[in-house]
Amino acid sequence: MSNPENGSDLHTAPAYTEAFANQPGTPAVAATASPRIAEVDRNTTETKIKLRLNLDGQGTYNVRTGIRFFDHMLELFTRHGGFDLDLVCNGDLDVDQHHTIEDVGIALGEAFDKALGDKKGILRAGYFVMAMDETLAVAAIDISGRVGYAVDDQVNVAIVGDMQTELVTDFFDGFARGGRCNVHVKTMYGRSNHHKIEAIFKAFARALRGAVSRDERMKDLLPSTKGLL
Repeated sequence: MSNPENGSDLHTAPAYTEAFANQPGTPAVAATASPRIAEVDRNTTETKIKLRLNLDGQGTYNVRTGIRFFDHMLELFTRHGGFDLDLVCNGDLDVDQHHTIEDVGIALGEAFDKALGDKKGILRAGYFVMAMDETLAVAAIDISGRVGYAVDDQVNVAIVGDMQTELVTDFFDGFARGGRCNVHVKTMYGRSNHHKIEAIFKAFARALRGAVSRDERMKDLLPSTKGLL
């Protein structure tokens, strides 16, 4: 899929990835660490989804859901998370956007769960505070094996772009179920409804990037005293 910004089919950000990797507090990862890649095919009578995810990518994306604003959110999620994502969803948009957005959330969560494998050595939890112009949003993630979500986006209009805004909650609900994790996102304040949603997706991406990061010191240990995630 071509992106309208520059007409290219695939977007890379090696400079961004390298800059993030060198930030203080970023856990060291062995150069020989195995790639964490997952593919998911999820087909129902309502949606047909095919995706490929690389957790240790360079922020490249190729996304097509039929909802352009939703595509934009998934694209910036991928870039800010430093993931690589190829995703196509053919959903029953003639009925409603609900099935498409919720099912993409489920499939994406399943892909993260699958790509993480046994979860040994990951940080497991992550959080981020994201400023976007006049808007401030926060996100917190715990890859706990338990499902939980809380969404407060402060959006006060029914539509942003071509997307039904009430379905932001359904996306994060779906992701939490597919990924077997806790997802909490909140807009603290803001004026633009576009910014409120975008800031949440950016904060979510960066929080998740931290949660799935690998700590070389703990590479053989599960981040839980229960022995199970």
